[in-house]
Amino acid sequence: MIDIKFLRENPDIVKENIKKKFQDHKLELVDKVIELDAKSRAVKQQADELRANRNKISKQIGTLMAQGKREEGMALKDEVTKQAKQLADLEAQETELGNQVTEIMMQIPQIIDPSVPIGEDDSKNVEVERFGEPVVPDFEIPYHTDIMKKFNGIDLDAAGKVAGNGFYYLMGDIARLHSAVISYARDFMIDRGFTYCVPPFMIRSNVVTGVMSFAEMDSMMYKIEGEDLFLIGTSEHSMIGKFINTINNEEELPFTLTSYSPCFRKEKGAHGIEERGVYRIHQFEKQEMIVVCKPEDSKMWFDKLWQNTVDLFRSLDIPVRTLECCSGDLADLKVRSLDVEAWSPRQKKYFEVGSCSNLGDAQARRLKIRVAGEGGKKYFAHTLNNTVVAPPRMLIAFLENNLNEDGTVNIPVALRPYMGGKEIIK
Repeated sequence: MIDIKFLRENPDIVKENIKKKFQDHKLELVDKVIELDAKSRAVKQQADELRANRNKISKQIGTLMAQGKREEGMALKDEVTKQAKQLADLEAQETELGNQVTEIMMQIPQIIDPSVPIGEDDSKNVEVERFGEPVVPDFEIPYHTDIMKKFNGIDLDAAGKVAGNGFYYLMGDIARLHSAVISYARDFMIDRGFTYCVPPFMIRSNVVTGVMSFAEMDSMMYKIEGEDLFLIGTSEHSMIGKFINTINNEEELPFTLTSYSPCFRKEKGAHGIEERGVYRIHQFEKQEMIVVCKPEDSKMWFDKLWQNTVDLFRSLDIPVRTLECCSGDLADLKVRSLDVEAWSPRQKKYFEVGSCSNLGDAQARRLKIRVAGEGGKKYFAHTLNNTVVAPPRMLIAFLENNLNEDGTVNIPVALRPYMGGKEIIK
């Protein structure tokens, strides 16, 4: 959510930003919110004047009563009673107009970074850099679930009976590999100075609307029936929520946290042939990283975060590339986003395994995450998040890139301590 004062003073910039995001249907919201904001401020001014007058009259009543001028004092009391009703009406208008302004402001997208490429959808995302040499072996690589089945490592049929499509049982060495990757990612981030955290796996609605747009909420979140609780789609949600309604000392920043959690997602929409198996599912586990920092440091942290993911994948012998997300592919709260994609030897192309996002002060403004700077001056922090690793997709990349012609899978040196010293799985 952008600053209402900025919108009020720069409506053309806000409209141009909306156009860059190909959301022309939202252009009318700018004029509408300016009109409502003007009404809201006018009503507030009237209410403030009434409050000031009421305080003044109350002092006069006290003086008159002390002087024994009861009749005059009672007359002023009647005036205060009359003004109290007017004030109640104005305060009700204040609340209603304030709610309308907030609702519209939450639909207007964040101002994107000047470096973001302009494009309507993800087909216009721009490749930035490749890390590692993508290799296509001279033997056929099976689909990832077929590789897992040869190790008796997955059961989709039983999961379908128990929970429906989009769920799975992992077993044996494949399940162990899944846990090993999570544990390795945890220690990898701790070694880089991040504090490890296991957060709540459910959050309240005010946190949900603080960390994501309404469109994302509808397409992702599962609500707990009869409770003001939602299952998290990623631990970023509860990790950023940890700082709701806080004023943080500037000297303590940045907060750098890495968190483990299960994730639950509706995953609405059609799924293509390459999104079967464990590629797009309703439940998975993930290691995440988040940063809460000063505004001037968020660009630096953005580059550090995506580099962490690249380094982790390269330590496991998986080639990756980075992709700058275009304007139309950015969620409304994001200032900038960069995807990390892993190489798939079977498909002979890259696919998304993580996403790094700079949200500027959008989440902080919604959740009231403030910083106390020099002289006690308060300002909103910047928040960032990035996937360290999400094993279902990581497993696809790992198995394909470490598969041997005889069907065995190599275990990279970095992961062996987490696999009981195994160098290969058969």
